[in-house]
Amino acid sequence: MEYLYIKSLHIIFITTWFAGLFYIIRLFIYFKEAEAKPEPEKTILTKQYQLMIKRLWYIITWPSAILATIFAVILLILQPAWLQQSWMQIKLAFVALLFFYHGTCQILYNQTQNNTLKYSSTFLRIWNEVATIILFACVFLVVLKNSLGWIFGTVGIIGFSILLMLGVKLYKNIRKKNSWDKQ
Repeated sequence: MEYLYIKSLHIIFITTWFAGLFYIIRLFIYFKEAEAKPEPEKTILTKQYQLMIKRLWYIITWPSAILATIFAVILLILQPAWLQQSWMQIKLAFVALLFFYHGTCQILYNQTQNNTLKYSSTFLRIWNEVATIILFACVFLVVLKNSLGWIFGTVGIIGFSILLMLGVKLYKNIRKKNSWDKQ
């Protein structure tokens, strides 16, 4: 019974962590695009986005990451045999990538708070899909738990990644075309 409560809390905080990661990048994109606006719109928007980014990052995303990790550790203490299974070892590698991604988002957060965001909105749109790929990989690994399933899941993730990148490129081309039509 205790295990199911811990597992439920882990899933809840993984969900809110990913929600925060998905939305923070969207806010970074809006922040970046606000830089091109004329004054006073630029200043108003950037200040508003900085506030929204700060609240999301420190009220939802960071606490969710910490709590998801705490409950994951408790689950591993309750089920130590998982650490010997290849699916868990591969999943933990993806979790390490997720922490790297989160750390990179912290750098982007710091840049927005200092008005020095160095990346284009197109790069940020592509970067946003990295979290999606990590999420897909972890879900496939946890649900399928075997090498064959993981191989199919990996092929699916690669295919999905290619589709996402093509979608971002298509979206960029549509936006570019629409901006030319308005001029």
